[in-house]
Amino acid sequence: MSYEVGYRSRRVRERLIHRLKERGISNPQVLDAIREVPRHQFVDEAFAHRAYDDDVLPIGYEQTISQPYVVARMTEALLRQGLPQRVLEIGTGSGYQTAVLASIVQQVYTVERIGALIRRAQKRFSDLSILNVEMKLDDGYVGWEEKAPFDAIIVTAAPERVPTRLFNQLEM
Repeated sequence: MSYEVGYRSRRVRERLIHRLKERGISNPQVLDAIREVPRHQFVDEAFAHRAYDDDVLPIGYEQTISQPYVVARMTEALLRQGLPQRVLEIGTGSGYQTAVLASIVQQVYTVERIGALIRRAQKRFSDLSILNVEMKLDDGYVGWEEKAPFDAIIVTAAPERVPTRLFNQLEM
């Protein structure tokens, strides 16, 4: 990557952080994570020029990467009761939300139902040296009972209702 591209990337990241602050995101850990996780590496190359726009982008398989505001808001909500150590994420997708979480918490466990997406996310985590993520190819409705209990669970997929099985995997 050339210095010029990196410089522009830093500038567009700071504009995104400014927009998130304007929309009410205030947790410094969340803002730092959004600033530092390279979102452009979690989108298809055709959309890399839009990676730091506050927009949803397609990632294939009729799935999307959430807009940065939603990722920031969900992460901020997850941290509201303190810093969880072990987090279960349902819906790995591109891995962006996972990477944001991994930059804040000790361990992330993530479940994805689409094999191609989990393989892409796994490669991204490897390329970025993100080592505190365990992944499972499965239906998110069942969670990850073998790794429970979790301090927090974040559902980034869009189920009609949160499965009861997930509540049973929370540390009480």
